[in-house]
Amino acid sequence: MARILVTEELAERGLARMREAGHQVDLRLGLTPEQLLDAVAGAHGLVVRSETKVTEAVLQAGPDLVIVGRAGVGIDNVDVQAATRLGVMVANAPLSNVVSNAEHTMALLLAQARNVPRADASLKAGQWARSKLSGVELHGKTLGLLGLGRVGTLVAQRANAFGMRIVAWDPWISPERPRKLGIELLELEELVRQADFLSVHLLKTPDSVGLINASLLSRAKPGLRIINTARGGIIDEQALADAIADGRIAGAAIDVFATEPTTESPLFGLDKVVVTPHLGASTR
Repeated sequence: MARILVTEELAERGLARMREAGHQVDLRLGLTPEQLLDAVAGAHGLVVRSETKVTEAVLQAGPDLVIVGRAGVGIDNVDVQAATRLGVMVANAPLSNVVSNAEHTMALLLAQARNVPRADASLKAGQWARSKLSGVELHGKTLGLLGLGRVGTLVAQRANAFGMRIVAWDPWISPERPRKLGIELLELEELVRQADFLSVHLLKTPDSVGLINASLLSRAKPGLRIINTARGGIIDEQALADAIADGRIAGAAIDVFATEPTTESPLFGLDKVVVTPHLGASTR
């Protein structure tokens, strides 16, 4: 029997599966980094989502650890190199929330295009601001996808149903994949020059951190709207806020942030920005 430390909320059936397999499930929610160091001692498995930071210090504090399980896709909150050195396996669930994430992307895309949050807030505040909240149609617009993996492909399929033209940048895939999907591959700068909407679906790596920066935004098509449900840090939040305030970028819909959890970002004070607190995977 193994002791499995679970530090974030999981579906009860997932916890039950581990118990049925004969393991001791130790559910500890809301641990501070210091408390995590104490709790991981004696654990054979550690299951996390996105908020728990599995640092080298955490891994060393759990000398009995065999595996760290990430209940989700990205593993950027786990120090994989340290885990490898210490002989701890790291596993994720790459298909666990791809549909949820793609649907949330479409929700943000539509909310941004039609000013849904602003309209809701103004009407509830007693204002009939119909003339000030005109939006744009998706039909006939160009959607640029940064990343054409599982989520990016699902978003492309859904956007296609809205009559959008789809282009993509993904230097890590075979050209045959987008060809089969009817998607044109472009270089990054050319994509931002053509796109009316830009949606991010990349892993967070040293190469992707800060990819959408002031320089790239200065080359964007006027009126570009940006959506990010992938990972925080890929977009330079201050650069994006400045570009929106200057009118170079028409707006953004952002679900993920460089620091999480957070209640502060230069994007939060802008009417043309829709934000959600990392809800891409948050469905039952």
